[in-house]
Amino acid sequence: MISTVPCGRLAAVALFVTASLLAPAYACAQSTPDLVGSWAAERYIMAAGGEHEVQGRIFFSDRDWQVLFFVVDESGIVQRGSAEGGTYFLVGDGLVFTHLYNLSAGEAMPGLAAQELRMVSRLPADAPTEPTRLEVDGDLMTLFFPSGNRMTFRGRR
Repeated sequence: MISTVPCGRLAAVALFVTASLLAPAYACAQSTPDLVGSWAAERYIMAAGGEHEVQGRIFFSDRDWQVLFFVVDESGIVQRGSAEGGTYFLVGDGLVFTHLYNLSAGEAMPGLAAQELRMVSRLPADAPTEPTRLEVDGDLMTLFFPSGNRMTFRGRR
């Protein structure tokens, strides 16, 4: 014998089951920041104290990232620069950068040692990773690096 359920009850049961299955994924999606787009670099705050103005952008696709920024002194003169890129993935309250490319150089500044010209391109299997804590509050993104330094970015797209 086949038991039947009134159509209204069946729809309610189906809705409940669907909502129950989707709720954890929806909650996860809500807690995962949307990084895709372009963010303008603003400040570089040193763990040992002090902060610097930075000019440039960080770009995120759904899995790739690239950044180009310059650190400027109090007079607005560029003292250092960095261009980096690779892939990333989100995890917990942060993201993990994989560093495939790096181009950097610059003068010593408070909290930052002098950097000779450095040009590196790696295969994915050889690329170092950098777990980084992340905060996004509206259009302000802060990256907290393992060094204790942090960088802020504003807006996107």
